Amino acid sequence: MTPHVVVVGGGAAGLMAAVAAREAGAAVTLVERTADGGRKILISGGGRCNVLPSVPAPERFVSEAPAARVRAFLGAWPLGEQRTYFEDVLGVPLTLEPESGKYFPASHRAKDVRDALVARARSLGVVLRFGAAVTAVAAAGRGWRVTTEHGGVDGSRVIVATGGLSVPSTGSTGFGFELAASLGHTVHPRYPALTPLTASPHPHADLAGLSLPVTLEAVSSRERAASHGGFLVTHRGYSGPSVLDVSHVAVRSLEHGPPATVRVAWTPRSAAGWTAWFSEARGHVANALARELPERLAVRLVDEAGVPRDRFCVQLRREERAALVTALTAYPLSWTGHEGYRPAEVTGGGVALDEVHRGTLESRLAPGLHFCGEVLDAFGPIGGYNFQWAWSTGRTAGLGATRPRD
Repeated sequence: MTPHVVVVGGGAAGLMAAVAAREAGAAVTLVERTADGGRKILISGGGRCNVLPSVPAPERFVSEAPAARVRAFLGAWPLGEQRTYFEDVLGVPLTLEPESGKYFPASHRAKDVRDALVARARSLGVVLRFGAAVTAVAAAGRGWRVTTEHGGVDGSRVIVATGGLSVPSTGSTGFGFELAASLGHTVHPRYPALTPLTASPHPHADLAGLSLPVTLEAVSSRERAASHGGFLVTHRGYSGPSVLDVSHVAVRSLEHGPPATVRVAWTPRSAAGWTAWFSEARGHVANALARELPERLAVRLVDEAGVPRDRFCVQLRREERAALVTALTAYPLSWTGHEGYRPAEVTGGGVALDEVHRGTLESRLAPGLHFCGEVLDAFGPIGGYNFQWAWSTGRTAGLGATRPRD
């Protein structure tokens, strides 16, 4: 008999799961609470949608699962094959942004990505039930029943692609976490990830708008993370890819111990390199540093190091030079909190990876139920990696839901 697969959630992972299941021959119904689906796709990358990274980086994913399991989940659909699918099957030409190593749609319109997925689903015959919030998913006979506010849908398999808790304005409610927990699954504590940090009081409010590439390191009593990329001082704190990529260390530190220490290296130059630079630089120290850094930042670092702005570089005392070098290479960033789920790119935590079958993403506790996307316990850095996870796990779940059970 032809299996009937019900996909709950019409975001990136859900749309891909529905398409994959239909391509494999199943009858498919997709149920989505929003009116059109793919809301996170639409807002991603500032409306441009960073579809994929150019280089795989499974080691940069965060999960309670062993790195080998995360690597296996991602490797189920290699990056090159994903790119080919988008271009040759979905008809979305991709263009590489060399400076960032990110693939965007050639049109630079996120809507084109979402619309291509929806169009592919429709052309294959997927039944799309938009504007139907799911209220329950429960075993029914030899299959499952998905109850919505507009009636029920029965299926032999169900794929849970409900997303997480991030950006609730796109329809995220955390329903998938609640469902998994009710079925006995381990659901690791959730937290906002890839979210801006805040500072109150904000010691750098007068630097709001300052932007430059930096290297950040965040260290807590339990973990550490480092990132290189854009850094932005906001009116409430700090943002930019470098901040978002280490924010999970800061966020989680507030739950289990003292706040994480976040340090900034403002340039690629090492401490030894800066020491040598000061011995050769000419002119007043503030003016000299302003040739290497944004002027507002250079002046602030000189002032905080306790060095007179008009001190000549050749006249720096040893302790002044040491203070400046520390400020330039290991600056302690003052932060007190974070912006939470509202702007968070993803949700950390989720359904334990070892409780789903690797090749199908079927629950080990509830046969016939599959999980994919953000509801699973893994997320990657900024740069298309979380879409890579959504596409890969969505396809694995979609294909897995069409296979006979052992």
